[in-house]
Amino acid sequence: MTTDSAQGHWTVARLLELFDVEAESQDRYIAPTGIADADERQVVEGTQVLAQVIVAAAKRFEGKSIRSVHSVFARAVLVGPPVIFDIDVVSEGRSTASAIITASQNDKRCMTFTVLADVPTADVIRHHLPRPEVAGPGDANVCEMPMGGRQVKLVDVIDINSPDEVGPPEVYAWLHYDPIPSRDDLAKALVAYFTGHLGISTTMRAHEGIGTSQSHFTVSTAPMTVTVSFHEPVSWSGWLLYTHESTQVGAGMSYVRGAVHTEEGELVASFAQDALIRPLRTNDTAIKEQSRL
Repeated sequence: MTTDSAQGHWTVARLLELFDVEAESQDRYIAPTGIADADERQVVEGTQVLAQVIVAAAKRFEGKSIRSVHSVFARAVLVGPPVIFDIDVVSEGRSTASAIITASQNDKRCMTFTVLADVPTADVIRHHLPRPEVAGPGDANVCEMPMGGRQVKLVDVIDINSPDEVGPPEVYAWLHYDPIPSRDDLAKALVAYFTGHLGISTTMRAHEGIGTSQSHFTVSTAPMTVTVSFHEPVSWSGWLLYTHESTQVGAGMSYVRGAVHTEEGELVASFAQDALIRPLRTNDTAIKEQSRL
């Protein structure tokens, strides 16, 4: 896939192609980085790599379902050279399997992922968190996050990036994808991809005078971890509701927990994020904002 943003723009179909990583060997996969964002930022979204890891793990543990992944984004991945996934299998039995996957670029380790897979069984018991009673996608506000085939709408939020957008530290985002992948691994990858996008905005919403429009200019921000758990079966046909709730911020880090429901109310995934929110250091301003973490 090209890394020249002038040759194309992001679409859901192109994103799914990017997620579908190829094996170099049984325990090594090669992941392209794709193109730069519309703002020309050269840093690859951590959740893009997370989505690719989900597909790699599903291919490695064929016949099993990916149930959870814990990610640590220790070093930025940049647009350009491919990312190498090395899979260290911890255990692989008939019912469950686990692995630690390391993502490297230019021979430097950048991110780690702890993966749990299993073979789903019949219910012994079942319950789930109900979908929040919020306005539906028809009454939500359009959010400009350009991607062909994707619609994003926010409940009771006009400009998610604005320092003037003040409210409780929670954000409800409706998403619609076209196409919706039929493959289980790609569907989970697509669900996971958005889990890191609005966490920092959710935290900042509770504090007047600060917003993500200031990120990389006057404040340093970055998702540092994302954990996602999938609740079988993971399938949908219309809109998805991503719920974000920031439960704590301080000492330079924020914590956000969330859930993903179908429009009909089924819970398909839960997630959490640790993110860095700190003053921009003086020496950071020597780095172009497109390349800042």
